[in-house]
Amino acid sequence: MNSGWVVTVSVMYLGLLFGIAYWAERSHRTRRWVSNPWVYSLSLGVYCSAWAYYGSVGRAFTNGVEFLSTYLGPTLTAPLWWIILRKIIRICKVQRIATLSDFVASRYGKSANLGALVAFFCLIGIVPYISLQLKAISTSFAVLAELPRTEELTSDLTLYLAIGLGIFVMLFGTRKIEATEQHEGMVTAIAAESLVKMVAFLFVGIYVTFGVFNGFGDIFTQASHKPALRKLFTIDPNGGYGTWFWHILLSTLNILLLPRQFQVSVVENTDERHLNRAIWTFPLYMMVINLFVLPIAFGGALLFQNQTVNADNYVLAIPLYFDKEWLALITYLGGFSAATGMVIVETIALSTMLSNSVLMPYVLTQPTLRRKIGPNLGRFLIGARRISILLLLVAAYLYYSKLAGRYPLVSIGQVSFTAVAQLAPAVLGGIFWKQGNRYGATVGLILGFSVWFYTLVIPMLAEAGFFPLSLNTVGPWGLELLKPSALFGLEGFDRISHALFWSLSINVLSYVLLSIRLPQTSMEHNQAILFVDIFKYSEVIESSTIWRGTAYIPDLQSLLSQFFGKERTTQLLERFANENEINLNWQRASPQLVNYAENLLAGVIGSASARLMVASVTLEEKISVDEVVEILKESQELILTNRQLRQHQAELERATTQLRQANEQMIRTDRLKDDFLTTVTHELRTPITSIKALSEILQDNPELDMEQRDQFLSTIIRESDRLTRLISQVLDLEKYESGKHFLRTESVQLTEVIREAVESVHQLALEKDVHLDVSLTEPLPPLQADRDKLMQVLINLLSNAIKYTERGKGLIQVLLRRSGDQYVLTVADNGPGIASDYQQLIFDKFYQAENQTIRKPKGSGLGLAITKKIIELHHGSISVESQPGSGARFTVQIPLLKEVRAEH
Repeated sequence: MNSGWVVTVSVMYLGLLFGIAYWAERSHRTRRWVSNPWVYSLSLGVYCSAWAYYGSVGRAFTNGVEFLSTYLGPTLTAPLWWIILRKIIRICKVQRIATLSDFVASRYGKSANLGALVAFFCLIGIVPYISLQLKAISTSFAVLAELPRTEELTSDLTLYLAIGLGIFVMLFGTRKIEATEQHEGMVTAIAAESLVKMVAFLFVGIYVTFGVFNGFGDIFTQASHKPALRKLFTIDPNGGYGTWFWHILLSTLNILLLPRQFQVSVVENTDERHLNRAIWTFPLYMMVINLFVLPIAFGGALLFQNQTVNADNYVLAIPLYFDKEWLALITYLGGFSAATGMVIVETIALSTMLSNSVLMPYVLTQPTLRRKIGPNLGRFLIGARRISILLLLVAAYLYYSKLAGRYPLVSIGQVSFTAVAQLAPAVLGGIFWKQGNRYGATVGLILGFSVWFYTLVIPMLAEAGFFPLSLNTVGPWGLELLKPSALFGLEGFDRISHALFWSLSINVLSYVLLSIRLPQTSMEHNQAILFVDIFKYSEVIESSTIWRGTAYIPDLQSLLSQFFGKERTTQLLERFANENEINLNWQRASPQLVNYAENLLAGVIGSASARLMVASVTLEEKISVDEVVEILKESQELILTNRQLRQHQAELERATTQLRQANEQMIRTDRLKDDFLTTVTHELRTPITSIKALSEILQDNPELDMEQRDQFLSTIIRESDRLTRLISQVLDLEKYESGKHFLRTESVQLTEVIREAVESVHQLALEKDVHLDVSLTEPLPPLQADRDKLMQVLINLLSNAIKYTERGKGLIQVLLRRSGDQYVLTVADNGPGIASDYQQLIFDKFYQAENQTIRKPKGSGLGLAITKKIIELHHGSISVESQPGSGARFTVQIPLLKEVRAEH
């Protein structure tokens, strides 16, 4: 493939990352999308660097299934993240810790020296790992572009790549002075890269497995016929199980302690609950991305068995072998994503570590240098971080040009992993063991890194020609007990397992013994309590005043202004003062304000440097351990009291709300009662008035002819019947609402009831020339119901439909069907319809639609209310569907087998 085209695609891909990061940083609407558990979980995929993408295949070719040990550790221990990682996240959020070195320094008395030591060791251990990524990209570029493998060419490519990545990291990784603030743009870009490398690896894996070969079975069958490959299916019983244990332990520690993992999993975490998703999605991600490692490794070995093709390059070499340049390009972008993602996050983490834990403590102890820098320390700090990024990439480039080309990707990665694992005793011991102290952590780290350097780095330097090779074969001065590869005669392990065993053993032993033998300072003990019992005291730390001494507000303002600027400092202090009822006009600063200022500075320059800066403008008094515990307990009791008060207040507000709602309900009920009485009085008065008027006419006019007399008497009888029905309906409704009305249930054929109801209203329909269309599904099983009440429901629905249809044009459709275990009865008409606002109200007693043009009841106004009560007594439901001008459809649903409340 043309090298210019590969360069263009690489630059375009970096531009895409710029665009994603810029979009996430600038758009406020994307903040919710960015700060979600899926993006957080995907960002953890930065663990799978170029080593995982290219080196896993190379390692599988060399060691078979042993490559899985790098991923089994995080997978098996992921459920423990809720205990360990959540604790680290909580500590860092409360104490505003932004780097691994600051975490260790803060735990052990905010020791600047210990923080600088951790930063230095991380630098030594991680720079080779960064160089590994540069090597992977330059090598894959050369393979894809089919360039000759000359040192000058690959060196130039690597240099340009380092410069490009440095620009990206400086743009999106050092824009904010507060290191504890999240880098939304960077995290989003890393999450996108995790997706790209997973999809790309799946593409090439599927192609090799099902395109080149006939599936997994075909590849493994052919590989099993090759003696060199057959042994890769099993674990070597001679030391193999021990190797697996140490490699799994190594990966378990590194998923927590690698600076880039600390950055994305702790610093960039916006919600501890995101861990719930990451606990299962991250192991799933690793399973998916490693699904095709063995098929690619065995497939490459079978295809290139007579050629000198580096197994690390199989993922690119196989598509190119079959002239699938488009697939090779996708695969290259996946590897490019894996490498660049690691470099971006790792350099941000290391540059912050170096500036906060090495540079700032030194600057603060050098008055002359500090005066030269001037009052704007914030600008100096950002500049220092940017220079640190460039220096890190330059160092990685130099390591690559001198050493990295001599070793496979996996070897370099494992060496770095073993170096980082030396932080485990100090970190894990620090969050679970209160007695761990600075002396134990410092000596343990120094000895552990020394053993790591002697057993892993010295042999590499000897092989590169910096030391005599005899150092590896017979040991220094001929002392075989001191051979780096078999220290003190320990044999049977691979180089990594051997180094990890001795370095961690000596590290842990030194940490424990010195912590037991030597005392802690008061500051160490205070921090030990806060770290180990973080879940117990996390709510009270910010409100507690673990500081005593003399300080002045103008001094603190001046101190903060050097990093945040005067305007931002004023905003921060005023907000804190308002929240804590502090008067900023006073000269003396309260202990709460001093703690707040130190926490703000800790988020920018680290806890150790913040401690130094605050101490430079205050006069602090020592606080004993017992006083610290007492302060925390008092704060805890105060918070508990406040929580109880808030609970009582909430209960009181809840009771007040309930009383208000009850009162409003009583007012509504009273109003409904008045409306009910008014309507009943009106409905009763109408027939009574008519009866009285006609009776008086008959009494006062005995000479009326017989025809008029009969007409008046018929009206009196009709009105009397109407009055009787109204009174009966009111009494029935009262019984229904009070629950005193029972049904006389019997086995009822609903089809027969419908026919009788239709026959009852037939004459009324004829008078208005309304057509009745009845459709009944037969046969249907009988229903346990009150026949008379169902007849009342049907007659009411049918008579209402007849009332509201136009004379001569009316059409009423009656449909009965069975749906599952219930009857569904529909009565539809083509009348004026009912507005949607009124469709639920028509079932209320005495409701009359306000819109005269749509529908206005001509009866008592109780019919539909009674109908609804009867249906509900049968455990059914009634509803209406209608559009103004399109008629109304009433639907009744009655359960077939439901027992109803019957009268005995």
